[in-house]
Amino acid sequence: MTDHAADTTQQITQTPQTGPHRPPVGRTALLAALEARVAAGGSAVLTGPSGIGRSTVLEAVAASATARGELVLRASGAETERWLPYAGLADLLGQVPVGLLAALPEPQRSALYGVLLRDRQTTDAGGQGQSVCRLAWRGLLGRCAADRPVLLVVDDAQWLDGPTVDALRYAARRLTGLGVRAVTAGRWPEGMAAGDGGSATWTPTPASVVVPLPPLAPDELAELFAQYGLPARVANTLHADSGGNPYLALALAGAFTDRIPRHWRPAPLPQRVHDMISERLATLPDRARETLLTAAFATRPTVDLLRRAGRAEAEHDIRLAAAAGLLVAEGGTVRFTPPAVGTVLAEHAAAAHRAEVHTALAAVVPDAAGRVRHRALAAPGPDAALVRSLVTAAEAAARQGSHRMAAELYLLAADRTPAEPAGQSARLEWLVAAAEAGASAALPALVHRAADAVLAADASRAQRTRVRIALLDLSGQGLSEMDEVFAAALLDADGDPALMGPLRLRISWSALVDGRPERSGREADAAAGHARAAGDTTTEAMALGVRATVSVITGRDDHRAVLDRALRLPEPPLNGWLHASPRFVAARFAVFEDRLAEAREELLRMLALVERGSGEEVVHVLRSLAEVSVRTGRCRDALDFADRAVRITEEASLSPGPAWWDAAVAELAGGSVGRAVAYAESGLRASTQERDAIYRGRHLHVLGQARMRGGDVRGGVETLLRIETLERGQGVCSPLALRWHGDLASGLAALGETDRAEEVIRAARAAVGSRARGVGVTAQLDRAEAAVRAARGDADTALELLGDAARRFEELGQPLERGHCLLERARVDRRRRRHAAARAAVAEALELFTECGARPWAEQAGRSLDRLGAGTSPARQGTGAHEDRDPAPRRVLTDNEARIAALVGEGATNQEVAARMFLSVKTIEASLTRIYRKLGIRSRTQLGTWLRSGAGRADAGVTSSE
Repeated sequence: MTDHAADTTQQITQTPQTGPHRPPVGRTALLAALEARVAAGGSAVLTGPSGIGRSTVLEAVAASATARGELVLRASGAETERWLPYAGLADLLGQVPVGLLAALPEPQRSALYGVLLRDRQTTDAGGQGQSVCRLAWRGLLGRCAADRPVLLVVDDAQWLDGPTVDALRYAARRLTGLGVRAVTAGRWPEGMAAGDGGSATWTPTPASVVVPLPPLAPDELAELFAQYGLPARVANTLHADSGGNPYLALALAGAFTDRIPRHWRPAPLPQRVHDMISERLATLPDRARETLLTAAFATRPTVDLLRRAGRAEAEHDIRLAAAAGLLVAEGGTVRFTPPAVGTVLAEHAAAAHRAEVHTALAAVVPDAAGRVRHRALAAPGPDAALVRSLVTAAEAAARQGSHRMAAELYLLAADRTPAEPAGQSARLEWLVAAAEAGASAALPALVHRAADAVLAADASRAQRTRVRIALLDLSGQGLSEMDEVFAAALLDADGDPALMGPLRLRISWSALVDGRPERSGREADAAAGHARAAGDTTTEAMALGVRATVSVITGRDDHRAVLDRALRLPEPPLNGWLHASPRFVAARFAVFEDRLAEAREELLRMLALVERGSGEEVVHVLRSLAEVSVRTGRCRDALDFADRAVRITEEASLSPGPAWWDAAVAELAGGSVGRAVAYAESGLRASTQERDAIYRGRHLHVLGQARMRGGDVRGGVETLLRIETLERGQGVCSPLALRWHGDLASGLAALGETDRAEEVIRAARAAVGSRARGVGVTAQLDRAEAAVRAARGDADTALELLGDAARRFEELGQPLERGHCLLERARVDRRRRRHAAARAAVAEALELFTECGARPWAEQAGRSLDRLGAGTSPARQGTGAHEDRDPAPRRVLTDNEARIAALVGEGATNQEVAARMFLSVKTIEASLTRIYRKLGIRSRTQLGTWLRSGAGRADAGVTSSE
């Protein structure tokens, strides 16, 4: 399938979502930037791999131009027509008003008629004939532009014939700024040249902007698939497998046309995708396909590893494959998109050749387990000695936390075990071990393969129960959908304490996720009892951790005693369940109790222990670090930890709710409010689908916060009220874990519902109990109560409460919360017309947010300064009471405006100013508009001239660019 056809298929598939006037999913900002450039008279070139959606974006740009009344001329290159001179120009001429073409002077009119009629004498004429054609085309476009703006839209520009490219570029260069613009899209294969009949990489004008289309983000793809009823978790997996390429993702989604596979069983590869992979592989040279085969056989392929395995041109080959849409390469690592590329490559390789590649890799991989793996894959027959080596290596990998490698080695051991009866019991044991390790590494295909083999064999009750538990562990937050597996496992366990302990532990997790904490506590107690009877200290410790967690969220005081009992037991091994260990629970309790430095130190140690893993334990450690980083004002760290958690979640096909929640929290603190809303909405949908009450409440909280921060106070309050209803139904009453109460009360106060706000605060204080037990929660409630007092006109009490809360947050090391208190203080002062005090509080908050990298908070503080009409800084203005009554002079700029003016005057672009000030480009643009209005000027040039005058700098209060 050609790229144009692929993009067209994507556009058709997106029609229910995008509609005739809605932008394609995930392309709103990009389209806005493109249309702004076109409106300003500029041209652009869209690039990207096959299927990324270039045609879809191109059509959206053309539709917008048509809606504005512009003349849109479209052409599309075709590989089969790239040898035909002027084939593209003929398509364009056919759309030009006939009267304008007829009005051209001779010989230009005849030359273009010859192009239209495919007259060989015209199209074959080089030299003078080509000059006449391009002059005629320029003149015709000029006549069209005299009537209305003209937009040239060229798709698959890499296949456009050379003479057409020459004519288009000639005219576009000379008509820039005169109402003619061009937007082209193409993918230029490496090595293509005009002399080969195609056109080398070209742009319409020298000033054209090249815009690489990025892949869609996970939440954007989830939005696209929501219309088809695909669960967010499936959409997240499709994003990982497609690398965010929308066409490939839609093709992969064909596997789910009839039904979603049950129990998280992987879907079969659609034949359409298999054929597409084969077609794309066929476009690569033999050398590149050999490099890809080597990469497919490696566990963690990198360019460096490929070079050491004898692929000297690996970097070049990987680049070719990436351009063909077969893989993504980031930081030297290689990941196939979809992963089935490796399977298709292996299908086309002979067994002897596969063995050669594995032998070459065995000589260069850096780890002993990897060398054993490749030796086993190079020798497919049964081998008892090799099995012993595989098992030894698997056990070592498991101890090091490398569960993926352990799972693959155990499965290889089972496959290589000799077929005699004495070996069958061992074979089943290796299959069970492979399933258990595979569940820890989140490898659904491997787990199901191993489990199917065990359940189809004459396995023991213990073996059958253990592989069913592995299937349960694959489900993540979706345990509530696993009733059938639970029932079968209980039947197989038959009351055996050694089996019932781990099984009842999973039942307690399921109940907790499903919003039934009391049931969860009872099952945890039962699991701990079974484990004690069986001498299973690992299961007992994890069950006590669940019991302690239930005590916290239901407001019981025994949680510390229960956790201490768990911590006194032997520390569980690194078996993929660090996130369920008492050690991790203790770190979470430290977060609940605002002992953030202690929590961060312990979580970083845990991250070092699990860094080789790829499953839930890594995600939960990363997401907890992201949460702690937000609370301690390390916004850049928070974004990094959250991004890593999202990436691992996606690649491992885990439940996306937990990682998306932390991504939303991190974005709300240090990224973008809009992105926070997108993550929260997608996460809420995912958690609702998986009946995950825990993360459903968390997503509602961050979504409510984001809506209020975005100005929709009533919408935010309504969202937070849903948490109140949710927790009441669950019997959850502690504000320590999910701190929504202060946000809800503040929102109610802003809406004038002060009595109701006071009820929320009173109930939350009663649930916390001792102020020493919930210092951070109490400070948040104090800030909310200040909003209530201020709404009732008691400003003095409000300021006292805010001061106390700010001091407590400073002691706790929570700078963003302290900055929030400063903004609330400024709001109270502004109501009392104490503008100097308000400006001082906002300025302090802005400095604090900027130091933390808290961009959304800094933008909010900047807007507050603008509303205050602040002139120079409070220190320069003096402290006379009359200053709070008199408005700032019209020509005096605020501190923020002064800094923006100075940066722009020095030549910085809006994007550069936004980056330096942690503000959005829109905020900078709006501020420049106000600056121009205040100063009576109209352009950046005038601003620079005005700033260079000493009087101008004094009027504006500008002292330096910083």
